[in-house]
Amino acid sequence: MTGIPVTVERASASGALRRFFSRRASWIPVLAALAILIVMFIGAQAYFGNFLTPRVISSLLLDNAYLLILAVGMTFVILTGGIDLSVGAVMAFTGMLGASLLRDGLPVGVVVPVMLLIGAAMGLAVGIMVQYFDVQPFIASLAAMFAARGLAFMVSLSSIRVEDPAILWLQSTRIQAAPGSWFITPTGILAILVVIVGALLLAYTRFGRTIYAIGGNEQSARLMGLPVVRTKLLAYVVSGVCAGLAGVVFTAYTGASYPLNGIGTELDTIAAVVIGGTLLTGGSGYVLGSMIGVLVYGSIKTVISFLGAEQSWTRITIGALLLLFVVVQRIIVARSSRR
Repeated sequence: MTGIPVTVERASASGALRRFFSRRASWIPVLAALAILIVMFIGAQAYFGNFLTPRVISSLLLDNAYLLILAVGMTFVILTGGIDLSVGAVMAFTGMLGASLLRDGLPVGVVVPVMLLIGAAMGLAVGIMVQYFDVQPFIASLAAMFAARGLAFMVSLSSIRVEDPAILWLQSTRIQAAPGSWFITPTGILAILVVIVGALLLAYTRFGRTIYAIGGNEQSARLMGLPVVRTKLLAYVVSGVCAGLAGVVFTAYTGASYPLNGIGTELDTIAAVVIGGTLLTGGSGYVLGSMIGVLVYGSIKTVISFLGAEQSWTRITIGALLLLFVVVQRIIVARSSRR
């Protein structure tokens, strides 16, 4: 008789779990990415023995802070059903412009806002092409990518070294409780703050709810009287601002700016966002998932570095994971459509 209550309890727990996943299907890819991250941590620690150390784990955020900021902005755009291929080039252009202005003696209090405004302007230009001229997001952002890369070369054909102490302080300062313990840099704090602000905007504001509505069904969002045009423009502006801020962070990270910085970064950003569970068709995804996707990406790079293998394996692994998550997303969308 004692086995009956246990069986009923297990059945009840199993039913509750199925109900949760049926109602929160959008969380399945996020939880899958989290599971992959945990398995990678456990496997790497078992193989190397010194992977889960404060230095290595802290460096994950330090080395990928700029990518995390870009991923937050990209999440907003992809949630609307769009794409932004210009973020890597905008990051390079704003970095080059900022380094040039700092070299000419302008204070950092002027240079950083200028970099953010330039990023916002580039994002707005892409949004205007998409919304008012009916240009496909892929083509509009591709044009912006070429324009931003060309502008970066117009600033200088060679690398510009950054010597401003305020910019270098962002990366060189390590905040830690004790020597040898976990640490974080101001660039890492900036990245985490961007994640928090992005998550709050999507979850608790009308702007965020409208973004999800547009991605789910833009025509329905228009019929409901939602500000579709303004929201889509703002989504691209958010992506542009994040690209400008990433320019600041990446400049601090490298201590210099170069016109070819950020080549391929837009693809890394899209891959991280998709691995984090955001649907490429829009309407489903979370900033937290994008953060997990960036950590998965960074962990793969670190593991391959530990192995001493060529970094080409990073691309191969990311490509395989991306394909896996796209398939998972298609299955979830198909099941949701049937329901």
